[in-house]
Amino acid sequence: MKILACTDGSEQSRKALTEAAKIAKELNKAEITVIFVDDFPPIITTDEGGFFSGDYLTDETRERLDKEKAKIKKLIMEKAEKVFDDYGFTIDKVVQKGHPASVIIKVASEGGFNLVVLGSRGLGSMKKVLLGSVSNAVAQEAKTNVLIVK
Repeated sequence: MKILACTDGSEQSRKALTEAAKIAKELNKAEITVIFVDDFPPIITTDEGGFFSGDYLTDETRERLDKEKAKIKKLIMEKAEKVFDDYGFTIDKVVQKGHPASVIIKVASEGGFNLVVLGSRGLGSMKKVLLGSVSNAVAQEAKTNVLIVK
């Protein structure tokens, strides 16, 4: 069985990764891929509460922000890897840029995954919505089985 486990670094996604690891352990021969979709916004907030468009960044500022984003992505994937290490699994890692639901659906389809596991809500701005927009879209549009973890 091929499992695509989704993470955005949130507590909900950590729960989803743990559930995917438990399922993989029960199956004993699962292939696990963890995906993180970079959807960092093009508008950056400042310490003073203002914001500016990425189009107006200097090359130096853009480079600094890119380095920070790379650190965040690396940390998120290291934490995901740790979850599966604790269950004795190695994982494949995928990091792509784009709209999370669209990318997850595409990777799940093209990769021949049997199961997509993701949290019910992530780090989106509407955390209080009962079912997050990404998990809802994946559940509705994916051609494979989807497990949404609360």
